[in-house]
This record gives sequence, C-alpha cells and structure tokens, in this order.
Amino acid sequence: MTLFTKDDCVRCARLKRQFNLAAMEVRVEVLDDTNSSALAHLAWHSLVEVARKNLPVLVLDDSSTEADFGRIEHLLTRRAIQYGVVFRPPSPRPGCESGQCRMN
Repeated sequence: MTLFTKDDCVRCARLKRQFNLAAMEVRVEVLDDTNSSALAHLAWHSLVEVARKNLPVLVLDDSSTEADFGRIEHLLTRRAIQYGVVFRPPSPRPGCESGQCRMN
C-alpha cells in the first residue's frame, strides 16, 4: 500500500498519528515541489487530479485506489489488525476548512 500525503494536510497528519504505517508496510509518499519521485508515482497511478481535490489518497496492494477518508481509515484499521499493529481508534473526522486537504 502507498499513502499519498502532504505536510500541512490535517487528515494526513491524523492518519500518521493514528497508525504505525511503517509497521503495517504502508509506504508514505509526501507530495511537495521537491519530491519529484512522489509526484511521478502519483502520476503513474493517474491520481494527480484526485490529489488536487482531496488528500490523503491510498493505493492498495492490488493498485486500486481510495480517496474517501472514512474508507481509508477503515482499510488502514483492517491492515493494522491483520499485521497485529496497535492503533488509535477513529475519532470524529477533522474538517478541511483551511483547504489543506488538497495537493494545491
């Protein structure tokens, strides 16, 4: 799995706090102007437009994608259980009023 994030994304930060992504073998790709490999990986999955509208974006092991935060949280919860990794249970969803849950 790969989780595309952005440094100032509220929802992205929440997932990083909630789950030990490395222990769950989830690769984190931080999207910014200096990370051309992450942007290329995003483009390879044809997710540039999706990321412009909404972050985080999760690419599953079968290359399917998910951009709905609640669904991403559910999929990561299942993965944590599968890997036997302790995680923080979901709490009320943060909003994106600041507009920081997008790539641009």
